[in-house]
Amino acid sequence: RVERIEAQKQPKGLSAKTVRNIHQIISSALKLAVEQRLIAHNPADGCALPKAERKEMQTLPVEQLTSFLREAKDSGVFALYYIDLTTGLRRGELLGLKWSDIDLEKGDLRVQRQIGRIDGKIIEMPLKTKNAYRTLPLSADAIDVLMQQRRKTGNSEWVFPSPTGGPMSPDSVLHMLHRVLKRAGLPKVRFHDLRHTFATLALQNGVDIKTVSGMLGHFSAGFTLDTYAHVTTSAKREAAKTMGNLLSGAV
Repeated sequence: RVERIEAQKQPKGLSAKTVRNIHQIISSALKLAVEQRLIAHNPADGCALPKAERKEMQTLPVEQLTSFLREAKDSGVFALYYIDLTTGLRRGELLGLKWSDIDLEKGDLRVQRQIGRIDGKIIEMPLKTKNAYRTLPLSADAIDVLMQQRRKTGNSEWVFPSPTGGPMSPDSVLHMLHRVLKRAGLPKVRFHDLRHTFATLALQNGVDIKTVSGMLGHFSAGFTLDTYAHVTTSAKREAAKTMGNLLSGAV
């Protein structure tokens, strides 16, 4: 990984998150070995782990979404970003969509693969976890957007093809995003923040945490709850306020 073209200008070594994930896997295997009395103790216990790095989450507020989508439409990339905002797909998952994954009559979308870049080559890759393989419902508006996109793509098997007909580059959609944001007069956000925007708006509008977790392809609702604790904490306060107003006459 360190020797790849993409890593040439990046800091060498593994990220704190990757190190912690590797430790967790090794520790779980050694714990089982202890339970089966193959070894006396778990040597992974007590390891000094790097602190988890948390990149600041940013979202596009509702009042900014209109400007963003208007500019995306003027730039000819409306479908790409609209579908991402209505499904919460990861960038690679979005670019990995094929028309065979979408049933416009039933109104569902199957996440089956992702697109990545290794040594400068755009390649089709399996998803990282079994939870990432999922089927998502599509709203009526999303179906209409995809029907229009279908007419634009012609014979390409990819929902969002590159000019050459193959899958789009993950880098190009990020550059495109920043260009659209700049033209709309909005602050720069990461592509992953569109996924955060989807999750935050869903939770703020009453979608339960388990449903959101399943749509995001997370391994557990607990992980989703931890990631969006700031949103659920706010919702709990609103719930307490609502109940207080309902029961105030009884005090």
